[in-house]
Amino acid sequence: MNIKILKGDITKIAIDAIVNAANTSLLGGGGVDGAIHRNGGPEILADCIKIRDKQGGCKTGEVVITSAGKLPCKKVIHTVGPVYNQGGADKVDLLRNCYLNSIKLLLNENLTSIAFPNISTGIYKFPKELAAKTAINTILGLQHNENLKVVVFVCYDDENYRIYNKLIKELEDSN
Repeated sequence: MNIKILKGDITKIAIDAIVNAANTSLLGGGGVDGAIHRNGGPEILADCIKIRDKQGGCKTGEVVITSAGKLPCKKVIHTVGPVYNQGGADKVDLLRNCYLNSIKLLLNENLTSIAFPNISTGIYKFPKELAAKTAINTILGLQHNENLKVVVFVCYDDENYRIYNKLIKELEDSN
């Protein structure tokens, strides 16, 4: 598996699937969610409405998949990250589930490459370093899956970009 860290806009990534840090309603919001809905066009929202009408939204740590609309990827996997507040082990487990369930859905769709935003680190206030460690360790735990070819962590801000690069370098140095 090839792991990459990029600084930029996840809606510009040409890859099999990008992950949307969605809210439970699946109807769009701010941050990554708003950008994906804006740049992807109405097709993504229409797909989300169909899913919501069928199952009532998406729970924290769970995932759903839609078309990509006008985005350069093939699919959008929507996951709901945990709101951190006072923390707790369950918040880390829920965040880990966002990554694990996204990969599981990706592979079930016979796709091999995925790009993740920094899930829950915006308005959901998950500590950025803890979120990055959770994300990287979760993905590294899947590195022997031969069907998963490329994982990209797309950092929108400089702070997350620095954190991800620092953690990856520390892991490389320790091996």
